[in-house]
Amino acid sequence: QLQLVESGGGLVESGGSLRLSCAASGFTFDDYAIAWFRQAPGKEREGVSAINNSDGSVYYAESVKGRFTISRDNAKNTVYLQMNSLKPEDTDVYYCRAVVDRIYWGQGTQVTVSS
Repeated sequence: QLQLVESGGGLVESGGSLRLSCAASGFTFDDYAIAWFRQAPGKEREGVSAINNSDGSVYYAESVKGRFTISRDNAKNTVYLQMNSLKPEDTDVYYCRAVVDRIYWGQGTQVTVSS
């Protein structure tokens, strides 16, 4: 069955970096865009970044532009989110998402940025 598995979260000091990974299986990865979302307790899930499958075009939320970089390795069925210059307000659970026959989410990975 289709699975998305996030990893790479953790605790980092303000200004630090983390790289998140989203490993996909159970579908033709090359055919679909993948997106990263994040969510804090009691808040709505918000889109952070996305990468297209066909031309590699990318999207970033204004709040992360210039600090986060999304990429994909189709040979490894994996999407990455490189997060630099992290701020305390980036503290959230980060999820990857694929829309295939329906919306699929991973289980999430916690990112905590200390001030």
